[in-house]
Amino acid sequence: MRRVISVIVLNEHGVLSRISGLFAGRGYNIDTLTVAPIPGTELSRISIVTSGDERVLEQIVKQLHKLIPTYKVIESGEFVEKEMALVKIPLSENFGGLDAILKAYNGIVANTNENYIVVMVSDDASRIENFLKAIKKFNPTDVVRGGSVLMDL
Repeated sequence: MRRVISVIVLNEHGVLSRISGLFAGRGYNIDTLTVAPIPGTELSRISIVTSGDERVLEQIVKQLHKLIPTYKVIESGEFVEKEMALVKIPLSENFGGLDAILKAYNGIVANTNENYIVVMVSDDASRIENFLKAIKKFNPTDVVRGGSVLMDL
């Protein structure tokens, strides 16, 4: 079962280590993890995507609530969730249809040089997965996928 958790914490050293330790200590994998400061505050938002047994996830969430630097844990409700991917494609490829794929997945050309073009897309996690399948026909040489970024509604 896929689970999305947003944790608001005090922006201080060691917090990320303690949070990831909660998952590791229970043998749980974090699928994606992103951290960013919240502008105008001394807080940061940690966005976690994980999956697994409901009972163990409930224990992890309870432990997150008990951590001293934790201000708020949001584990249910509606989120706006977006991911980003960068894909490097050799300029020797035929780019027929690339514009249509980029438009369909909120993509742009992020950079180019004499050998490669780098495209960037930002969309829902499942749509990023579909984009990466569609872009394979252009024989990418490198793919970097960012973690989910969350905002509760």
